[in-house]
Amino acid sequence: MEELDQLVPPRPFTHVNTTTSAAHSRATLLNPQDTYCKGDQLDILLQVRDHLGRRKEYGGDFLRARMSSPALQAGASGKVTDFNNGTYLVSFTLFWEGQVSLSLLLIHPSEGVSALWRARNQGYDKVIFTGQFASGTSHVNTDCALLLNSSAELCQYLDAQDQEAFYCVKPPQAPCAALTHMYSKNKEVSYLSEQERSLFERSNVGVEIMENFDAISVSQCNKKRVPTKKKCKFGMTSTIPSGHVWKDTWNPVSCSLAPIKMKECLRGKFIHLMGDSTIRQWMEYFKSSINTLKSVDLHELGKFQNLLAVDLDKNINIQWQKHGYPLIGSLIYSVKDIEYLARVIDRTGGEKNTIIVISLGQHFRPFPIDVFIRRALNVHKAVQRLLLRSPDTMVIIKAENIRDMDADMERFSDFHGYIQYLVIKDIFQDLNVGIIDAWDMTIAYGTNNVHPPQSVVRNQINILLNYIC
Repeated sequence: MEELDQLVPPRPFTHVNTTTSAAHSRATLLNPQDTYCKGDQLDILLQVRDHLGRRKEYGGDFLRARMSSPALQAGASGKVTDFNNGTYLVSFTLFWEGQVSLSLLLIHPSEGVSALWRARNQGYDKVIFTGQFASGTSHVNTDCALLLNSSAELCQYLDAQDQEAFYCVKPPQAPCAALTHMYSKNKEVSYLSEQERSLFERSNVGVEIMENFDAISVSQCNKKRVPTKKKCKFGMTSTIPSGHVWKDTWNPVSCSLAPIKMKECLRGKFIHLMGDSTIRQWMEYFKSSINTLKSVDLHELGKFQNLLAVDLDKNINIQWQKHGYPLIGSLIYSVKDIEYLARVIDRTGGEKNTIIVISLGQHFRPFPIDVFIRRALNVHKAVQRLLLRSPDTMVIIKAENIRDMDADMERFSDFHGYIQYLVIKDIFQDLNVGIIDAWDMTIAYGTNNVHPPQSVVRNQINILLNYIC
């Protein structure tokens, strides 16, 4: 928490005019050339200014750099270095030849980032949950939350081992064990001032700084052939950017991905997908790609129901399971079988044909960061225990992806997701697990959608297949 607090110092402001302005900030191409060579690095110096044109003297702006060639279905993120004095270095690796467009978005000014960080860690009530209890033939609804300030009698749903808890107001006529369903909605509460909220109006989010930059031309330049990269496997160091998209296909920087026949690769494998709906997308992709994979009806209802698909011939077993509270959903879902992922991992035997893929993040954005850190640490400890008893079990963490820019920023801003992305990478760096960098991938693809399109899912799964086979 201390490290994160240092990353986001308080930046109070008296007027919006003193916050960072994309229009007044100046981006300068360093060492401009008429033509650039594939493989070169292109650097841009950014000096940020406020709305009155005055130079800023501190950093902390939330920026997103991307290069793309839509005609080539190509894209990659850029690396942003913050010198903490109002200047930034933005570096692009020119991965492909052709006409390349450069983009640098001011997602939020540093003052907005600071306000979001303060607001995030202030309250647990930005989303309220309604629990449904079975009472004879009828139902009773009560308020539920990660933290309830209520004088009423509460039901505590406690994971004793990891001390993770969720609470509901106890209904008068039903026992705590009668909780069956849940849904949620945003509470009309904000921890931002009116002035701070103005920074998050849609027109102020993701504003282009390099509006007047022309596309650059990149040539092959008779450069020596690049040495062949090793096939992607566990434990390879991640770079920024971690890869690029070309012809709609993901190419990692540090290793190469081979095309792999999915059905053959998954023969005899048990794949357990755990987490949110961005990993449930993998389940849908597997089912649409392997025609012999049959869904098994588990007689559950609702959007968070467990999913199971099997191919008896090839002995393939794939299942998806939701993570524990908090689970945000406006449609009612069953919580009869809800459990924390650490417990699911603890009861997994594991062996060389077991593959676990974990995805956590989107549902945690509206809550104080300690909720996410505690969950990530508990999952880490469970994975550690699993790898001690079954070291040949394969565990993969799919990082969070970016999402739409017209979401409610106080609750769901990508800044919250970015902090969680840093937390996950830091917490799992000491374990022999594979990381799928969905954050960098979705920036490269330019998909501002909580559920990335099929092409992104296909490329994420191709990384998995390369890890397995």
